[in-house]
Amino acid sequence: MKLHEYQSKFLFREFGIPIPDGQVARTPDEAHEIASQLGEAVVVKAQVHVGGRGKAGGVKLARDADEARQFAADILGMDIKGLTVEQVLIDPAAAIQQEIYLAITNDRAAGCPLIMSSMEGGMDIEELNRERPEAIIRERIDPSLGLQNFQLTYIASAMGMPRARWRSFGSILRSLYRCYSESDAELAEINPLVITGGGELLAVDGKVIIDDNALFRQPKLAAQRDASGEPESERLAREAGITFIKLDGQIGCMVNGAGLAMTTMDMTKLYGDADGIGPANFLDIGGGASPEQVAAALRIILSDAKVRCVLINIFGGITRCDEVADGILTAYNEVKPNVPMVIRLQGTNASEGNAIISQARMPNIASAETLTQAAQMAVAAAKEQA
Repeated sequence: MKLHEYQSKFLFREFGIPIPDGQVARTPDEAHEIASQLGEAVVVKAQVHVGGRGKAGGVKLARDADEARQFAADILGMDIKGLTVEQVLIDPAAAIQQEIYLAITNDRAAGCPLIMSSMEGGMDIEELNRERPEAIIRERIDPSLGLQNFQLTYIASAMGMPRARWRSFGSILRSLYRCYSESDAELAEINPLVITGGGELLAVDGKVIIDDNALFRQPKLAAQRDASGEPESERLAREAGITFIKLDGQIGCMVNGAGLAMTTMDMTKLYGDADGIGPANFLDIGGGASPEQVAAALRIILSDAKVRCVLINIFGGITRCDEVADGILTAYNEVKPNVPMVIRLQGTNASEGNAIISQARMPNIASAETLTQAAQMAVAAAKEQA
C-alpha cells in the first residue's frame, strides 16, 4: 500500500524526522489560507501515486499566497499519467544547499533490510544506479540486532557526509529505520533529504510503501489508503481476498496457489511466445476458495478487454474442485463471457467438478487433463480470437 507524500512525511514526523511545516489543501482557497499562515514562498505539490509530477507541471514554486492559490487551481483536477489530482501539499520553500538520497527497503535475496544512501539525491535512484552505482552506499541490517552505531558512522563517512552533520544524519537514519520496521514498510524513502542554507537536515520529500500482508497490524495506516491510483480489477480482487496482478497478455489465468499460478503463466508464455501471446494476469484464489471468490475472480479476469481466452487450472487440495465448478457456473451465468475457456480440474472432488461443468453444457468451454494440454489449448484459442 502506497502512502502519499504528505502521509509519508507526516509519518516521518511521528518518528522524529524533521519535515517542512506544510499542510494539505483540497481547494485553491485552502491553499491560499495555508500559504498565508506560512507567510513565505511555498511549494505547491500534486499528491498522486505516480512519479514525474514535476515534469508534468504538478510541482510549482509560489512566491506568495495569491500565487499559491493560482497554482493550486491549475494543479487540482490535472491529469498526471491517468490520475486526477484531488489534493495538493503546500510546503514552505527550503533553501537547499545539498540534496541527499536516503532509503531503507527489503533485500529479499539477503533476507534483511537494506539501507541505500547517496550524496546525489533528488534524482531517480534507478538512473543513478545505472549510470554511477558507486555513488550509492549500501548497508544491510541484521534484523535480529537492528541498526548499530558503527553502521551510522560508516554510512555517513562512506557517502561523504560533512563531518558536522554526522550526528543529526545518524539520528534521522535511526528514526527512519524505526519508521520502516514499526510501520511494516517495504520501503521508507527520503528523496531528497536536504542540507538547508542554515546547515540543518530536512526531509522535503518522502515515500512509504506498506506491506499489504501486515495491514491488519497497522489499522491507522490502512485507513489512509487511497485506492484511486489502483486498477479497478486489483481493488476488487483485494476486497474479495484474491491475489491479483494485471499483466499485458491475452490469456486470463485463474489458479489456486502461487507456485502453480507461476507455472501456469510460464506454460502459456512458453507455447504462446512465438505468436506474441502470454498471460494476462497473475491470479491466485488461494487454498479453500469459496464459490463466491471463484466467481469474483472470473469476473475480474473477464473485465479485461484484452483477454481472448480464460485458462482455469485448479489442483484440489484444501480447495474442492466441485466448489470451484459451482463458482465458475455462477460467474458464467452473471458475466456471460464471449471468450473460450479451458478448464483443468485435478485433485479433491475433481470428478464431481468436471461432472458439474459437463452437465451445464456451457458453450465455448473445453476440458484438459494436463497443464501442458491446457496451455496449448488456451494459446490456440487465443490465436483464433485474434
